[in-house]
Order: sequence, then structure tokens, then C-alpha cells
Amino acid sequence: MGHSHHHNHSHSNDLNGRNLLISIFLNIAITAAQVVGGLLSGSLALLSDALHNFSDVISLIISYIANRLVKRKASLKRTFGYKRAEILAAFINASTLIVVAVLLIVEAIKRFQDPHQIESDLVIWLSAVAILGNGFSVLLLKKNAEDNMNMKSAYLHLLTDMMASVAVLIGGLLMKFYQIWWIDSVLTFAIAIYLIWMGFDLLKSSTKVLMLFTPDTIPVEQIVNKLNSFETIKNVHHVHVWQLNEEEIHFEAHIDFEKDISLSEFDVILTKIEGFIFQNYDINHINIQPEFSKSDAKDVIVQD
Repeated sequence: MGHSHHHNHSHSNDLNGRNLLISIFLNIAITAAQVVGGLLSGSLALLSDALHNFSDVISLIISYIANRLVKRKASLKRTFGYKRAEILAAFINASTLIVVAVLLIVEAIKRFQDPHQIESDLVIWLSAVAILGNGFSVLLLKKNAEDNMNMKSAYLHLLTDMMASVAVLIGGLLMKFYQIWWIDSVLTFAIAIYLIWMGFDLLKSSTKVLMLFTPDTIPVEQIVNKLNSFETIKNVHHVHVWQLNEEEIHFEAHIDFEKDISLSEFDVILTKIEGFIFQNYDINHINIQPEFSKSDAKDVIVQD
């Protein structure tokens, strides 16, 4: 069995945790202000933005806990440690985005059928405050959201809420100067559709990882064909490829050899296999079971 380890992100995790903590406190303050403002002004869009902001708080807390858990060491009872904590957090956060969106659509339809006059000045000021607070949080998480699914889920919550606040601000201005009261419901509906659109892709990605699906970027047949062309290798079969977390992709396979080679000979070939797979496909954990004339299924994918 061979493994290649090529990652060290402890400093990045510390920075992620600090930025998440700052964003949590910012969003608690924004949520409280929007709830009070929404009740006083009668704005559904502001209350819906507050609900989304509250979901941000929950998602950020989940992301923060996952960020802490992933640092815990592996043990006999948890041989992988908590390496999937951040993927699970991303799945939960993506799910909440969609659930919140559906609730907003229901409320928007109800309010559209019965529009209410709204205190637009309060809506304008509070939405502006939310834009500034969420905008700062978005900047804090943007860089790490590019290569970490957990941070991306938190980032998307904050980004969509910032955009929702922009929509609420525009709605407040239209209500103030043109008395277009129904715009509040229309903007709420638009915010909800955007949440579903953003959340679904992340939900799909995190589900694939949790279900041990082969990453879309890994061409299994191509890898098998390349390995089959190696000298002394007769057949590569019983292949499994999965993504453990953001940093680790695992490849395991049975390899049937042309002749009964020694263990030292196998180590030489194994080193070549590891180098080839890592350099060409960025797979950093490789587990090979050597075989010679073993009577078993020789299909690439074996139904266990």
C-alpha cells in the first residue's frame, strides 16, 4: 500500500476560524437590527432578509464548528478523524439555503395578494447597514471559498444575503419615491429564486462527496488503460476512486501482474504508479493490492 501526502493547511484553518467568528458576530447584530426594523416598518423583504441573515448565523456557526473539528487527530475509533466535517457542514448549509428560499416564496406570494404600506425610510437605512456588514464578511471569506467547500457554503450564504440587502434597498427607494408597495413581494420572490440557484450546485457537489462518487475530474477508464500499459502489469481491476474532503482524493485498485514478482520489485512499480497518478490526476492517496493468477473478478468496477 502506498500513500503520498502533499498538503499542510493548519495556518489556513486558523485564519478561516477567525474570519468565521468575526462574521458570526457581525451577522448576529445585523439580524437583530433587521427583525426590529422589519416589525416596525412592516417590510416583508426586510424580515425575509433578517430570516436569511439568521440562517447565515446558523450556517456560520456550523462552518466554524466543522473548522474546529477537522483539526482533531485520527484515532482507533475514528481512523479518518473528522476530515469530512466540513463537507457535512457544506451539505447542511446548502440544504438550509434551499429551505429558507421555499419559505420566502410562500410568504412573498401571500403578501403579493395583499400588499401592505411600508415605512420605507427604515427599510433603506437598515438594508444599507446590512450591505456594509455582509460585504465585509464576504471579503473576509472570499479567498478561502475558492478551494474549501465549507468556506464556500458560508461565503454563499453571506454573498446572497448581501445581494438580498441590495434588492431590499432598491425596493425601499422605489417605495419611498414611487409608492410601489408590491415591489417588496417581488424582490422577496427574486431573492428566493437566487438562493435556490446558488444552493443547488453546492448541495449537489457536497452530496457527491458524501456518497463517495468519483470526482468529475477523474477519468477512471483513462487511468486504468494507462496503468495496463505499464510493463509487468497484466490487469487493473476492482477500482474505487473517491474524494474524502477538499484536500484528499483516494484511489484503490487490484493489480494482476504478469509474473510472480518479489516485494522489492513491487515497491519499485508502486513508486512509479504513485508518481504517475499524482502528477497527472492530482490523486494523493493510493492503495494498491498486488495479485498474481488470483481467481477473482477482473472487471474495472466490481459489484461487491
